[in-house]
Amino acid sequence: MWRTALGTKNATELVSARMDAADRLELHELPGRYGDAIDDRNWAGLGRIFTDDAVFDLTDLGGPRLEGLAHIRRFMADEAEHPLTHLMTNIYVEEDVAGVHLRFRIVAMLPGRPPATGSYFDDVVKTPDGWRVTNRMFKVKRGPAQAEREQRRLQQQQQQQ
Repeated sequence: MWRTALGTKNATELVSARMDAADRLELHELPGRYGDAIDDRNWAGLGRIFTDDAVFDLTDLGGPRLEGLAHIRRFMADEAEHPLTHLMTNIYVEEDVAGVHLRFRIVAMLPGRPPATGSYFDDVVKTPDGWRVTNRMFKVKRGPAQAEREQRRLQQQQQQQ
């Protein structure tokens, strides 16, 4: 079932047991829109991604737990260390009795370092303005230190050949 945000903050109501193709298409666009907003430093554009009361948990990355769109924008603009670009992949939508969940991965191009990967775990709601993230958790899959070790190993293998 999906949840639809109502006129008041944090209010939800179960309204449907099935999403249509248009819903799934819109949900599949959210990761790309997020990546472009961050890469373009379009902080206002984050309003097309998150609800006003969204939570964004970056603790696995060593960052804070951000509460509210204003906090997310402020952190992204003033404190976050962003990769050169976000490449989003492995995007899929799950629907269960708890709601709708969006899952995807990032391949982050980092300045002077090998690419790093991570996974996003989103809970999403359908608002009058479209689908938005209410809760996002980021999990590191392969940090820069591991990526550097793997690159050294590959270089050593190539030198031995």
